[in-house]
Formats: sequence, structure tokens, C-alpha cells
Amino acid sequence: MHLTPFSEAAHLFEDFEHTAWRLETRRGYASDRHSPNWQRWLRGEDVGQDAQRPWLRNIAAQTSAGKRIERVRLVDDPPTEGQRFLLARAPANVAAGEDIRNLYRADAERLGLPDFDFWLFDSRILMRFAFDDHDTTLGVHLSEEPFDVVAACRARDAAWHYAVRAAEFARTVRSAV
Repeated sequence: MHLTPFSEAAHLFEDFEHTAWRLETRRGYASDRHSPNWQRWLRGEDVGQDAQRPWLRNIAAQTSAGKRIERVRLVDDPPTEGQRFLLARAPANVAAGEDIRNLYRADAERLGLPDFDFWLFDSRILMRFAFDDHDTTLGVHLSEEPFDVVAACRARDAAWHYAVRAAEFARTVRSAV
């Protein structure tokens, strides 16, 4: 598959017709660690409310048009620092209209879920991420091949069935720490 710069595929987040679904499998992301919110979070500040981010404005626009944006994040037990950051950030995405759920990595492995990040648009376009060893996005691979898309649909359905809503999951993680 050809590696496409993410910027060349970003239009899919506005152009999709019905659903955009993500599987997040990484233990952390360089983009998070390099953001100003990372330092705020490390200082104990609330990073769960940030309605002005362009991503959140797009979520609100898409979901108010009747589209669905959903994701399942795999989480280690105990969660990594990067995963705890994403748990803290989730309330803003949920408030904008995104449905975020979490699934323990061990459960994902039992379900045979893929070990790579992807977005699935309208159950017909797969955007698979490529990362370097430092969790930096190198680009994406786009596919409309039935084999790839159907495999992503199966992963979506299995993950969604067992995943727990972000707020409920965060409460269980906080109570265990």
C-alpha cells in the first residue's frame, strides 16, 4: 500500500457520509506528548474541556448533521501515561459528540483485534496509520479493497460490542489507582 501524507487524507473527516470509526492501539502518541496540554496534564490541570480545538469543532459539526464519530481505545492494565492522558482528554471529545469507548488490551488480544491504528469511513474506506518507533505518525495507507475493509468492519463490531464508555471506564481506572 502507498503511504499517503495524513494531510492529503484529512478531508475524509468532513466528507464521510454516515460513520467514522477509529481503533486506537498505541500505548502513547508523540503528538500528545508534544502538545501544550501534556504539560498542563502533568501539572494536574484539567485537560478534559477544550471546545475550541478544530477537531472538536468538526466533531460537533459532523454529529449535528446526523453523522456518527466513534472510537475504541485499547488500554493496558495498568494504563500507560499516554493512555491516562487520553482518558483525561476524552470528556471534551464526548461533549462535542464523539462516542469514545475503551477496551483492555488483553480483551482485544483475546478477540483477535488488529494491533494497528485505523479509521474506517462509512464501512468502505480504511485509513491505516503508519508510525515510527517514537509514536510519530508517518502517514496513512488508504484502502477500499474488500478484504481490508471487511476485516476492519469485523474488528469494529467485536471491539464495539465489548468496549466500555469513556466516562465509566475512567471511573473504574481511577478507583483502581
